[in-house]
Amino acid sequence: MVSIRILSVGKIKEKYLKDAIAEYAKRLGRYCRLDFVQVPDEKTPDEASPAEEELILTLEGKRLLKLIREKDYCIALAIQGEALASTELAQRLDRLLAAGKSSLVFVIGGSLGLSREVLSRADWKLSFSRLTFPHQLMQVILLEQIYRSFRILSGEPYHK
Repeated sequence: MVSIRILSVGKIKEKYLKDAIAEYAKRLGRYCRLDFVQVPDEKTPDEASPAEEELILTLEGKRLLKLIREKDYCIALAIQGEALASTELAQRLDRLLAAGKSSLVFVIGGSLGLSREVLSRADWKLSFSRLTFPHQLMQVILLEQIYRSFRILSGEPYHK
């Protein structure tokens, strides 16, 4: 069974997001092993300079990189990544699994995104939109799309 880990910066504080994550985790249980790892985020001052922002990205990035193993196929969520339709995402996941990639790691950055080092480590950069989403909400969106992908691959109905 494929193993999927969601690495993210910052904690989920809102109950409604925790509930949605728990629901999708439960649904995904029949398709994959799912783990969540959250690393602490750095406080970003309102008027942070570019140098301060770079330092924050670097610190958060180091925490994330420690958790990505050599055998992991790393998928970084990034605005500048490749945008796919849900069916295309399902096909891409199917090809990865068929190629023997059984340990997938999705990485979600904090409020400033992901460091250059994390983006460089990524095997694939995936974009869900050119829009910016709160990183806490992004976990729910990601889980829903992973769930939808497994439904598509299993020939099960899904909402279009």
